[in-house]
Amino acid sequence: IKKVIPVLDMSCVMCAANVENTVRNLTGVSEASVNFASNTLTVVYDPQKINLRQIREAVQSSGYDLVIEDGDADAVENIRRKHYLSMRNKTIGAWACALPVMIISMFFMHNRQLDWIMLLFTVPVLFLFGRSFFISGWKAMRSGVANMDTLVAMSTSIAFLFSLFNTFFPQFWLERGIVPHVYYEAAAMIIAFVLTGKLLEERAKNNTSSAIKGLMGLQPKTAALVQEDGTEKEISVSELTVGDSVRVHPGEKIPVDGIVASGESYVDESMISGEPLPIYKAAGDKVLAGTINQKGTFVLLAKEVGASTVLAQIVRMVQEAQGSKAPVQRMADRISAYFVPTVMAIALLTFVVWLSFGGTAYFSYALLASVSVLVIACPCALGLATPTALMVGIGRGAENQVLIKDAFALENMCKVDAVVLDKTGTLTEGSPRVVRILWPGEEQELYRSLLFSAESRSEHPLASAIALFMKDKGAKNLELDSFESMTGKGVRFTFNQNIWWIGSQTLAVEEGVTMSPEESSRISGWQEEGYSVVFFGREATVYAVLAIADPVKESSVDAVSMLRNEGMEVYMLTGDGKKNASVVAAQLGITHFEAEVLPGEKEAFVNRLQKSGKIVAMVGDGINDSQALARADVSIAMGKGTDIAMDVAMITIMNSDLRRVAFARKLSKRTVRLIRQNLFWAFIYNVIGIPVAAGVLYPVYGLLLNPMWASAAMAFSSVSVVLNSLRLKWMKL
Repeated sequence: IKKVIPVLDMSCVMCAANVENTVRNLTGVSEASVNFASNTLTVVYDPQKINLRQIREAVQSSGYDLVIEDGDADAVENIRRKHYLSMRNKTIGAWACALPVMIISMFFMHNRQLDWIMLLFTVPVLFLFGRSFFISGWKAMRSGVANMDTLVAMSTSIAFLFSLFNTFFPQFWLERGIVPHVYYEAAAMIIAFVLTGKLLEERAKNNTSSAIKGLMGLQPKTAALVQEDGTEKEISVSELTVGDSVRVHPGEKIPVDGIVASGESYVDESMISGEPLPIYKAAGDKVLAGTINQKGTFVLLAKEVGASTVLAQIVRMVQEAQGSKAPVQRMADRISAYFVPTVMAIALLTFVVWLSFGGTAYFSYALLASVSVLVIACPCALGLATPTALMVGIGRGAENQVLIKDAFALENMCKVDAVVLDKTGTLTEGSPRVVRILWPGEEQELYRSLLFSAESRSEHPLASAIALFMKDKGAKNLELDSFESMTGKGVRFTFNQNIWWIGSQTLAVEEGVTMSPEESSRISGWQEEGYSVVFFGREATVYAVLAIADPVKESSVDAVSMLRNEGMEVYMLTGDGKKNASVVAAQLGITHFEAEVLPGEKEAFVNRLQKSGKIVAMVGDGINDSQALARADVSIAMGKGTDIAMDVAMITIMNSDLRRVAFARKLSKRTVRLIRQNLFWAFIYNVIGIPVAAGVLYPVYGLLLNPMWASAAMAFSSVSVVLNSLRLKWMKL
């Protein structure tokens, strides 16, 4: 079973690593990944060996918690909101106490009596507003690991205890000819700045998950259940079961996936499919949860409820994608695992080096430098660099009908230099339609009705296209006297004692049909364009000639051009004949295409491209092209709402608009660029910040970084990484 579970009480990226390692080492767990940016655990486990309660107990023993109850999204949101408000109150309280300490230390530093006032203000900052740092640091130490809170707790404790000693026993230093200094302002301001950074970081992180919140907000909370006596009862959506009848009023969101049982209306499905125009729905039509009923009232029969609805699947897919890790993040994770112990070692080395060169007279400098090293180091910036950019990128995709299954797909889409397109359903509409019609004589309602009545009984793929076309023309269903299907030729039927036929040109020739030169030329032109031509007549007289084709989507021409502009070679594969394939390829300007290709041959074609050094994206319907999709470096399925091939492809284009593939590539390029920027600045920040904090500039320039400003720099580094990722929400793609 694969689950995405909210994690509580994590304060830094090291906490995420601790939770991940705890769960990963449990018997029965095959995969575990914790995303600090989304505060979620993605776990794959064997329910025969372990259950969620046992996983939660293991996480609780390491100092954190999980929300394992299904359907508890509101509860999780309330917990996080309370956590944010608590953090805000702590930040305000910390600044209220820290600012007086800072003012006293700046303007009255030589007044020893005021040290007691600073002590009075510093105690609540550390042990009331900053208590969580010490609790988290202690839990981590007890588990044999270290995290960001360990560094904050150690640095503030050292500064506070040293200041406390100097307040109570100043004579110890005076007797040795050293002026005793207190650093209450450093301890207080470190807590204040770090709390401020975490508050801003939390707020920014909430913005990165706005796409998920928007999708979840599409699901209504209540539904109007139609009871056996016909009356309505408002109940929670979670109480609905398959088979329930639900009445949907104008302006309401549809609560579950179902079939319209009675009534009719227009439904806005743009939030699922991206289709801007409302779609007419009548009895027998399918409707989806989260879409909006516009004008009419109808009763639907629930078919999919809860986690089975298309909307729930989309939410789950986006959550899993946002919780997944990109390959580039592994490097950051490896560094983060050794980061805190390394920083602690550097801080200790800094202290020893200062005392070695300066002696006891430089004790205060040694202490300040080592505290600054502990404070300025920031593994969170490294840990947040990748997941925040991925969360925003995957969310941006979901808002634009591009569902990205995992971080690997988003990271690698920008590397694709060859895209292989299936023809039917990808470049074309995927269903045959009547595109031309010739009435050699007079068009009559009888002819339309006969075509509709006969083709409604036929099982040939082209017959449904004709029946649908005639139905739209107002044809009526007539009672036929007899009906006969002739394999490979067409159908013959009797109506009013007359024998009629519908079929291919071969059947028309057999019936002795002759056409005028003008009509023959027109029909030949249709055949040259790759259309399937169907004749309708009685004896040797033709009453209608229909041209049927799977038309190219309006967006496909632009899409192929956009893919080329993105630097990709475009290939088309189809199981259709060469004539049809060449016509479609010519329409789209595709020079590389292959026709009459079997599914196994599509996979072999993708494999040949890969062996020639290409990074290949395969775009298909996710079913017939499953072998080629599995072989490709990036697999993309085309779908329309209910037809989403979620389990097959890495990326799903929900509205079947091929231009979204070019959008996905641009999104990938921007996201990867942001990840690289974030990682670069996170690395540079630590590479420059730690030596400066250790005092490398002091021998030359006499500069020593105050721990207070080190904490401000540390807080800013994490916030800047998240804010940089958020730019992707507003970038033009």
